[in-house]
Amino acid sequence: MDFLGISLPSYSLETVFGSAISGVFLGAIYALVALGLTLIYGVLHIINFAHGSLLMLAMYAVFFLWSGFGIDPYLAMLIVVPGGFCFGYLLQRSVIGRASHGRDEIILLATLGVSIVLENFALFAFSANERNVQVPYDFDGIDLGVVYVVWPQLAALAGSLLITAALWAFMHYTDTGKAIRAVAKERQGARLMGINVEHIFAVSFGIGTACVAAAASLLAPTYAVFPQVGYLFVLIAFTVVVLGGMGSFVGALVGGLIIGVTEQIGRLYLGESLGLITISAIFILILLFRPTGLFGQRL
Repeated sequence: MDFLGISLPSYSLETVFGSAISGVFLGAIYALVALGLTLIYGVLHIINFAHGSLLMLAMYAVFFLWSGFGIDPYLAMLIVVPGGFCFGYLLQRSVIGRASHGRDEIILLATLGVSIVLENFALFAFSANERNVQVPYDFDGIDLGVVYVVWPQLAALAGSLLITAALWAFMHYTDTGKAIRAVAKERQGARLMGINVEHIFAVSFGIGTACVAAAASLLAPTYAVFPQVGYLFVLIAFTVVVLGGMGSFVGALVGGLIIGVTEQIGRLYLGESLGLITISAIFILILLFRPTGLFGQRL
């Protein structure tokens, strides 16, 4: 089969469909990481460069809860999600907010600095060795006919759907969610209406960190933990956020699924290394033809 003058291998429809199904589960993982990123962008209007490092830190927390106390990674979510919220809230109020002096460009640099500090802290404290969470249901799953899906993949898909729905409901039906949307739309207007904008900034950062902590619990049974693990996901998460529309939860979910399917199909036809080029191609095409993303910029 030829495409743009390139000779591609031929596969049966069943094989292609199986790859697409695998891509859906892979995309669910990308969507999980992108949810917190898009929330923070929607409110603070900055790209959080520390997002990958926060994911790495949360995965270490899940690993040590499992290795030290025997807590299952999914049960660890009950600890790391509230802990992630508190850590993110305090990080924004005590470091990022203070260092920025209200200037968005300095917030961006502050998150980059936090990322560097966290990564080097992990290298110093935990070394560069990979650590794995081993659970008895690692390879258990269901056979869908064209692809075998393990339980951790199903949990990641279910988790991404539930977290997206929960965030959407939180933003639309709670007073805090409405305050976050007001600050995202018009910061000064929200301040005049009595909303504590600095508190809302920190709450948004805390929720974004809690999202990445939930993603860490769902990723831990499948992926090894090491200081640079966040880079594997956060760079793709940036593409997912741009594709879905910055600030859109539904866009993050749909964008993640599209990227996951495209990556798996690309790997099938172009190989493990060249298959990733499809993600870069999508990123460039979106910037050229629809820079607001599929769902625009809204919360």
